[in-house]
Amino acid sequence: MRSVHAVKVGNYTLGGKKIYIQSMLNVPASDIEGSVRQATELEEAGCEIIRAAIPNMEAVRLIPAIKSAVKIPLVADIHFDYKLALESVSAGIDKIRINPGNIGNFDRVKAVAKVCTEKNVPIRIGVNSGSLEKDILAKYGSPTAEALCESALRHAELLERCDFHDIVISIKSSDVPTMIKGYRLLAEQTDYPLHLGVTEAGTKRMGIIKSAVGIGSLLADGIGETIRVSLTADPVEEIYAAKDILSAVGRSSGVKLVSCPTCGRTKIDLISLAEKVEESIRYIDKDITVAVMGCVVNGPGEAREADVGIAGGDGCAVLFRKGEVVRKIPEDDILAELLKEIEKL
Repeated sequence: MRSVHAVKVGNYTLGGKKIYIQSMLNVPASDIEGSVRQATELEEAGCEIIRAAIPNMEAVRLIPAIKSAVKIPLVADIHFDYKLALESVSAGIDKIRINPGNIGNFDRVKAVAKVCTEKNVPIRIGVNSGSLEKDILAKYGSPTAEALCESALRHAELLERCDFHDIVISIKSSDVPTMIKGYRLLAEQTDYPLHLGVTEAGTKRMGIIKSAVGIGSLLADGIGETIRVSLTADPVEEIYAAKDILSAVGRSSGVKLVSCPTCGRTKIDLISLAEKVEESIRYIDKDITVAVMGCVVNGPGEAREADVGIAGGDGCAVLFRKGEVVRKIPEDDILAELLKEIEKL
């Protein structure tokens, strides 16, 4: 695991063992009521840090409205106008996301760093393929991993010149290999917390696949303190996907589901059952493994490490714990009986 310079965001500390899940509001900034409603939905789904676009002074009104409705930190997404950052800090924002190089001259960077220092507000430097400086693009010829890394470190150096070090960095690309390489390079050159994500990943299906490959690879390397799965979808879907990625790489607690792909021996509707089980266990806060297997030939054996599970039979299933069969269950009662066993654990 890399050594990380700890940064506080609200009541959270980036740089410990926990990986924090983020998402971003996609309701128009002018819709205060809709933004508050969506922020509440995200918090209920398990989002731990919310980002909101602040495109103009009118949008600053979002900050107190959202902060009065949720308990999790709120990040202001700022582009170009440094005054929006100043006003967002005054309004009580928990974190600012900017590119220091695109908000004007160095005096403006110093002004933002000054108010953030006074209010203990960290700054996330957000670099992506479309925001690279002209000289860096000319140097590398395209938005390469090296280009993204150099740009991020240049922005960090601007803040460091202001004696500001509560910095989080992201260098997102829509190209997964570039994103992975870029973060690996960055992790070697800085100890600031890193926010991981594949930008413009796409719709739900492909976006989740690309994010799982990109974010998952880096988390497996021990890189990353916060993550966002960017989907062209309801932001709540980003939270579910992020939880699944964290679970897949062993970086989260909660119920883990093991289910087989089925074969010609399967005699119950296992696909439908597995989907119902997955939905039913989504909000159960137990560090256990549940197995949904197609037949008794492999079920209890392959899934013997599961805390509880079922293996399909002919119109029925056997319930097992740690590979040991407990009893038979009629097909219509499988889901209910399995959930009862989970409650007992």
